Amino acid sequence: MATKLSEVLFSKFPDLRYQPTAKRVRAMVGGSAVVDTLQALLVWEPKRVTPIYAVSEGDLRAELAPPEQQAGDVPEHGFRLGREGPPGLDPRTGFGRHTAAGEELDVVTPNARLPRAAFRPADPDLAGYVVLDFNAFDWLEDDEEIIGHPRDPFHRVDIRASSVPVEVAVDGVTLASTTSGQLLYETMLPVRYYLPRADVRLELLQESPKRTLCPYKGRASYYTYPGSEEGRNIAWAYDSTLPDASQIQGLVCFFNERVDLTVGGVLQPRPVTPWSRPSGPGGL
Repeated sequence: MATKLSEVLFSKFPDLRYQPTAKRVRAMVGGSAVVDTLQALLVWEPKRVTPIYAVSEGDLRAELAPPEQQAGDVPEHGFRLGREGPPGLDPRTGFGRHTAAGEELDVVTPNARLPRAAFRPADPDLAGYVVLDFNAFDWLEDDEEIIGHPRDPFHRVDIRASSVPVEVAVDGVTLASTTSGQLLYETMLPVRYYLPRADVRLELLQESPKRTLCPYKGRASYYTYPGSEEGRNIAWAYDSTLPDASQIQGLVCFFNERVDLTVGGVLQPRPVTPWSRPSGPGGL
């Protein structure tokens, strides 16, 4: 019997998962390395869609201590990947919302104390390792800065040029039309259609103060279409891209979830994702 791989991945979503990485991983505080290791793990706590780093306690150039501060409330932001995907936590859910058994710890360096920045899982397969709060440190893989979160080795982004006609409309108003798009294929997400600015009616859009970053693509700014209740932050463009996403720099993309998207003359169904509402997660 054949196996659909996405179903295998979804079936493990409620579990604590890990994967070794061969990359040199460094965690920096104030310009000094508190971790420099070739033995890091990528760890996904149950219901988490993005990984974070775990390191051997022996590779940590800092002390671990019981927390000095009382734990605060960490809001939980739920989502589903598609109509049939399992419930999960989107990346807006902070590090302190742990879904596996374990112990929270402060990370203490000679010059700083990072409250509850480490988590020691109770799982025997991760014995001797602590998971570190990504946002508490500056990270390098080899000599490259890592932003947002570590890249998932089972997650891929491919970009392909396409001459297929693409039209974007909202409430009957055409906002973009092109035959020169760049199609971005990302694991378990809808195809995204990046369009040349010359083919987008930017005069109908307003620049938004919203900014996000993506560890696969770069830093994005957003646009709002004020003519629709659903139009807040409805489109974005990567003003600064990472090398793997240079093809989409400066191009404009609309959320398929909230526009009428016609591709090759066929109106596309609106996918169900965490971005189906204007208040969806920050990064994309």
